[in-house]
Amino acid sequence: MAKKDKATVTLRQTGSPIRRTADQRATLSGLGLNRIGRESTLEDTPSVRGMIAKVAHLIEVVEK
Repeated sequence: MAKKDKATVTLRQTGSPIRRTADQRATLSGLGLNRIGRESTLEDTPSVRGMIAKVAHLIEVVEK
């Protein structure tokens, strides 16, 4: 059997975590983001989608 390619999602940080709650800052670092303009590629799982929804106003999904 051939291995299935795992779906990925690429994120770019567009907003600052300054004046945000501690849980939103922790979510950004959990996504591998820590500065505006940084990009991170992650496996597309329900937990990652939940994290994206939590900080949607600080990030954008990059289409490549």
